[in-house]
Amino acid sequence: MPRLSSETLEQRRRHVLVSAWRCFARDGFHATSMDDVIAATGMSSSAVYRYFRSKEELIEAASQESLAQLRELFARLLAQEPTPTPAETIGVLADQLANRSADVDYDLSKIAIHAWAESLRRPELAVGTRDFYLDLRVLLTELAQRWQDAGSLAPDADPEAVATVLLTLMPGMIVNQHLVDPVSAAQLVAGLCVLGAATAAGGVPGR
Repeated sequence: MPRLSSETLEQRRRHVLVSAWRCFARDGFHATSMDDVIAATGMSSSAVYRYFRSKEELIEAASQESLAQLRELFARLLAQEPTPTPAETIGVLADQLANRSADVDYDLSKIAIHAWAESLRRPELAVGTRDFYLDLRVLLTELAQRWQDAGSLAPDADPEAVATVLLTLMPGMIVNQHLVDPVSAAQLVAGLCVLGAATAAGGVPGR
C-alpha cells in the first residue's frame, strides 16, 4: 500500500475534526460517542483512531480550535493600521459571533460553551483554558493601550481594567447568542456608554 502524503494525512485529520465538531455542536460532548463521530466521517473506525485515540482527544482539539480562532481575531485587530476603535472592535466581535452562528456546518462558539463546562470537570483542560484567557487579556491590554495612545481612552484610564471588561463581556455575548437573544454591537456600545457614565458619576469603589 503506497504511503499517504503529509498533505493527505492532514486533510484526513481535519476531516475527522470537522466531523466531530458537527456532532459536538449538535449534541454536546457527552451525548456524542466515538461511534457517532466515526459514522459522521464515513471512514472506518481504524482510520479515525489513527488520528485520534479517544473522544477526550477530540474534545481537547475542539476546545483548542475555538480558542485559537479568538486569539487569531485579536491578533488581526492588533495588526491593523490604524487600530480599530473600541466601538469598531465590539462590532467585529458581534459580527464574528453572528457569522459563526450562521455556519450551517458547525458553530465553534457553541462548542466553546461545552468546553467551559468540560474545563470544570477536567483539571488539565482547565489549566489550558485559564492560560489562554490570561494570554488573551495581555492582547486586550495591548489593544486598550493603543486606544489610549490614540486618544480613544482617557490618559488616566487603566488599560488592564478595560481588557478585563472585554474579557468578561465576550462569554456573555456567546451565552446571549445561544440561550437568550443575539445582542447587536449597537446595543453593547450604548449599554457600555450608559453604564460607564453612571459608574463614573458614582465613583469607583476602592479609590
